[in-house]
Amino acid sequence: MAEARAGGCCPPMDLFRSEAMQLVQLIIPIESAHHTVSYLGDLGLLQFKDLNADKSPFQRTYAAQIKKFGEMARKLRFFKEQMVKAGITPLTKPGAQNEIDVDDLEVKLGELEAELVEMNANNDKLQRSYNELVEYKLVLNKAGEFFSSALRNATALQKELESQQTGEESLDAPLLQDKEILNESSKQVKLGFITGLVPKEKSMPFERIIFRATRGNVYIRQAAVEEPVVDPVSGEKVEKNVYVVFYSGEKAKTKILKICEAFGANRYPFTEDFGKQIQMISEVSGRISEMKAAIDAGLFHRSHLLQTIGDQFVQWNTLVRKEKSIYHTLNMLSLDVTKKCLVAEGWSPVFGTKQIQDALQRAAFDSNSQVGTIFQVLHTTELPPTYFRTNKFTSAFQDIVDAYGVAKYQEANPGVYTIVTFPFLFAVMFGDWGHGICMLLATLVFIIREKKLSGQKLGDITEMTFGGRYVILMMALFSIYTGLIYNEFFSVPFELFAPSAYACRDLSCRDATTDGLIKVRPTYPFGVDPVWHGSRSELPFLNSLKMKMSILLGVAQMNLGIILSYFNATYFKNSLNIWFQFIPQMIFLNSLFGYLSLLIIVKWSTGSQADLYHVMIYMFLSPTDELGENELFPRQKTVQLVLLLLALVSVPWMLLPKPFLLKKQHEARHQGESYTPLQSTEESLQLETNHDSHGHEEFEFSEVFVHQMIHTIEFVLGAVSNTASYLRLWALSLAHSELSSVFYEKVLLLAWGYHNIFILVIGAIVFIFATVGVLLVMETLSAFLHALRLHWVEFQNKFYEGDGYKFYPFSFALVNDEDE
Repeated sequence: MAEARAGGCCPPMDLFRSEAMQLVQLIIPIESAHHTVSYLGDLGLLQFKDLNADKSPFQRTYAAQIKKFGEMARKLRFFKEQMVKAGITPLTKPGAQNEIDVDDLEVKLGELEAELVEMNANNDKLQRSYNELVEYKLVLNKAGEFFSSALRNATALQKELESQQTGEESLDAPLLQDKEILNESSKQVKLGFITGLVPKEKSMPFERIIFRATRGNVYIRQAAVEEPVVDPVSGEKVEKNVYVVFYSGEKAKTKILKICEAFGANRYPFTEDFGKQIQMISEVSGRISEMKAAIDAGLFHRSHLLQTIGDQFVQWNTLVRKEKSIYHTLNMLSLDVTKKCLVAEGWSPVFGTKQIQDALQRAAFDSNSQVGTIFQVLHTTELPPTYFRTNKFTSAFQDIVDAYGVAKYQEANPGVYTIVTFPFLFAVMFGDWGHGICMLLATLVFIIREKKLSGQKLGDITEMTFGGRYVILMMALFSIYTGLIYNEFFSVPFELFAPSAYACRDLSCRDATTDGLIKVRPTYPFGVDPVWHGSRSELPFLNSLKMKMSILLGVAQMNLGIILSYFNATYFKNSLNIWFQFIPQMIFLNSLFGYLSLLIIVKWSTGSQADLYHVMIYMFLSPTDELGENELFPRQKTVQLVLLLLALVSVPWMLLPKPFLLKKQHEARHQGESYTPLQSTEESLQLETNHDSHGHEEFEFSEVFVHQMIHTIEFVLGAVSNTASYLRLWALSLAHSELSSVFYEKVLLLAWGYHNIFILVIGAIVFIFATVGVLLVMETLSAFLHALRLHWVEFQNKFYEGDGYKFYPFSFALVNDEDE
């Protein structure tokens, strides 16, 4: 978005300070208002102010239009949901795009919605009928098996009884017995039955409830359906059982029907006549075939309609969103007294004045307006928004700064230095050129495919990684650089630039410390000599190197922060901050920690064995004592006394003068305003508005003094704690190196020592996963967060207020990106 606005017609980007902004007023004729706002939305260089903030959305001029386009947007969302369900993807780049009339589109969307709703309703009815017929067929088959099985059993039982009775008959049997049997058969009760399907998970409770409700005067049979069936009511696939409930009496029937409704057990009619059962199965099968054909035809027609909508969906959606945003912006404009013009106010960058005026002229011409839009710049004391023009490379670094706080208008921007310092401090903690190459290869995948990936919807983590691809690129390059300095490739040193400068005197010093080494060649030309890795005094040398380097980098970055506070004070013409903030802060910091950095450099340069801890501690405890063997240069004690005195003086210098001078300035300003010339009504109103929160404030000296005291204490204590905080560079670098060494020695080399191909493969796999998971993911995240903290706290708190607000212009590019 930002780089799209920063086209070739714009002046070169200046990231150090935000773009010069101006408050402009537009007086727009009613007939050209729509075209004007539309062209300004295409341009994306004007942030409108809401001049109707006291009105509710329903009281504004274009509330009806907003409602209309909101309804059109709802219909388009409905179409999108239907396309997603049907598996249809809208064309992102439709072919020929014709001009669309908004009113015609509204009518068309209404017709399409009505047609699609009717199709959905018909399809739902057909689908429900189809599912009911499928269930009915299952009931006919399963219940038919119940009755045929029962009939076979009854017939066999009757034949058995008849055969027994025939064998037992004799001439002495009484004739009355035959009459009793006939009378009993005539008194038999005819049972009723209910058939249907019940969800399998509810089948057992269903059976128990019926049994209890009828006090056991029922007979229930169930059979499981082999495959899940689509429930006609819910439309979801459910495992079901076919049931048949035999009962006696209308009361039992009423209870059973209520229980069926409560359990969602669908009921279907059934007959005992086997001939009718066969006929019903045939009829149901025929109706299922017909229903399936009708459903397929309806789905085909619906799919064709959705495909037609999908071909134009992007164009329609873009138009509706644009129109809705145009009228939303028009609602922010105030209507003048004559109701013939709209008055707009907003912020724009100064460099965009010519482009805005050209857009206003084109809008007046295209709308056939006889009067053009009046463009004028307003003078105001209101703080303008902050606008940095960025591109795809610098935007991610600027986002890192903005996450802490948006720069105040024209405040020095840390983003310029973050481009270099952030990846460099990360690399100090992550330095390994093998790991750096892995990061570089992963980042190049995103960069090479950025055109393809930028148009796709990625996951949250992938999208975040893709957005910061150039940050990761710089981190990888700096990691390779610092890895070469540390001479570490997956923790293994290499003689890349020359052989080691040291060698053993004899074989007896092979496993000894540096005492057995002698210098036999010139100094290793770049980075750490490979002999210093491994068992040869790695802790004394590399730890000392990284620890002292962390202090040097920290003091240098904190000095940069204080220098930037000077640039801010100079730009805003705040001489008090220069004399009573910048100068004493520089003196205090460099009298102590700048001096420590100087001692480190001198010790490195001279090869001295002085104890810097002793020097710094006794600089405070016993400043007049002789340094003895810890003296690094002549008259060091005198220099230390002067620096200590300057550090002590700088504290009251920061604390005391500024509050008294501010009080004096306040009294002089109010004394000078006692007599002022008369002003016009408009000017006096503007002056009153602008000075409501400034000119008539009472000066509370105690509050100012306490505020200054807090700042002084914060800086003095922060100078110590921030310097110590930079030691995290040393700590994380050591942790990364040691973890890498552990994985290499205890996994890869250990597996290699078994001389077994299977163990070697397993060891290599474990090494790869440990390297990627721990060193390339977790350690990367850890170093990233620590570098982030060093920039936000230790660096930016020296000069950066970050209490501004971003420039959000009215732009169709932003409207098309955001979700409804």
